[in-house]
Amino acid sequence: MTTQFQSPSPSPWYKSMPKQLSFRWPIGLLLVAGIVGGGYGISRSIAPSQRANPQMVTMTAQQKSLPITISANGTIKPERTINLSPKTSGYLKRLLVKEGDRVREGQIVAYMDDSNLQGQLTQARAQVAQQEANLNKLLNGNRSEEIAQAQAQLNEAQSRLQQLEAGNRSEDITQAQAQLNKAQADLQLAEDDLRRHQSLLSAGAISEQTLVQKRSARDAAQAAVDQAQAALKLQQSGTRSEEIAQARSQVEQRQQALNLIKAGARPEEIDAARAQVESARGALQIIQTQFNDTMIKAPFTGVVTRKYADPGSFVTPTTAGSSVEGSASNSILTLASTYQVVAYLDEANVARVKFGQPVKITADAYPDRTFKGTVSQIAAQATTTANVTSFEVKVSLDATAQQLLKVGMNVETEFQVGQLDNAILIPSAAIVRQQKGTGVYVVDRDRNPVFKPIEIGITIDEQTEVKSGLSKDDQVLLSFPPGMEPKAQLRGPLGNLMRPRNRSNNNSSSGNNPAPPPAP
Repeated sequence: MTTQFQSPSPSPWYKSMPKQLSFRWPIGLLLVAGIVGGGYGISRSIAPSQRANPQMVTMTAQQKSLPITISANGTIKPERTINLSPKTSGYLKRLLVKEGDRVREGQIVAYMDDSNLQGQLTQARAQVAQQEANLNKLLNGNRSEEIAQAQAQLNEAQSRLQQLEAGNRSEDITQAQAQLNKAQADLQLAEDDLRRHQSLLSAGAISEQTLVQKRSARDAAQAAVDQAQAALKLQQSGTRSEEIAQARSQVEQRQQALNLIKAGARPEEIDAARAQVESARGALQIIQTQFNDTMIKAPFTGVVTRKYADPGSFVTPTTAGSSVEGSASNSILTLASTYQVVAYLDEANVARVKFGQPVKITADAYPDRTFKGTVSQIAAQATTTANVTSFEVKVSLDATAQQLLKVGMNVETEFQVGQLDNAILIPSAAIVRQQKGTGVYVVDRDRNPVFKPIEIGITIDEQTEVKSGLSKDDQVLLSFPPGMEPKAQLRGPLGNLMRPRNRSNNNSSSGNNPAPPPAP
């Protein structure tokens, strides 16, 4: 991992050179001098006596304001990836999407076979309608016509009871007496007629048959008298107590029936009916859910990346906890959500990265384009690989990047972590260290190299910030002519005199950082 600070000006030609340079005297020194002098616009000052020897190189310390960036390699990955499969095993009926199609959240992408659920769904709906009708009947109560009919039956029973309790009227008794008198008169006439015909039979005037008819008429008249006497006796004795009790019982029964109709259903019956309605609705909901599950919907907005089944294929539910690759054989398709960059920053740089910071992204597939992103997530826990500790950082992409970048692409990321304001910058190759400490050699008035201790800050590509010890426009040496080398024992690649500060590469997996100079 490298902390890299870039100038807002266009990249110079030396940017195409390798990220790590192994400097050697004198070729390495001349390359550094040419790169730094040409790449950053720092002037090269050569005294007249030195121009005869081009190995004497100086550069001017400059004051600049530059953005601070942290570079890292990253990979394009989807935010979410799932395999879509049905909740229950069955045959795939229709597939509405293909690989590469973009789908919206809730969009139907496939239909499973639902023929076995159609009849169950119709039956469950009818059962709900029946139970709801029963409940409404109990809630609405009985109709007015039913109440009127029960009232009429009660009135009839009450009238009969009153009639029985009141007994027979005198008119009825008189009428029964009159009917008895009439029957007795008719009997008297029949007996007189019978005696006359008996005399006629004795005289031989009539036949025996005629006498028999007259005797029958007399017997019928006697029976009518007996009946009239019984009716009169009944009228005179009145209603029996058993009949009155029976009539009262019938009145009570009719009254209870009327009260029951007026009162309607009991609360317990209504509660039972409501429970039956809820039970029917629950059964319908189960069938409806099973029916809805035959419509496979996208759980989020994304892109169809793989297709595993065609119409007619038998698919099964994905096992919980199985990986995307492991559940492919049971699935219909793979759906990936919006894309993001996943990069890894070492622990020295992760503290500078904040949520919402802008990020520049470049990809080899689009060398002439720069994409934009934003830090969306910083891992709370580090990961260690090959003894290198790093933190996962996720970067959300803008719409253009979502359209052009593909899953699995390797990209370069630059996190915009801050701004370096009015800093004194010198070439990193000019920094040396010795017993006196970390510093640089500057040119005095006599054009002699003089060691000057400095306090360094952060590294900006091939330049390093000087916090104290140098001023603007100081001439910093990068090489010495032969015979002018200081006698002090120095360590570094430049003729054992100077040691350039190493720039780590931009490989995010390496975990390298700009190394500060060792302590003197």
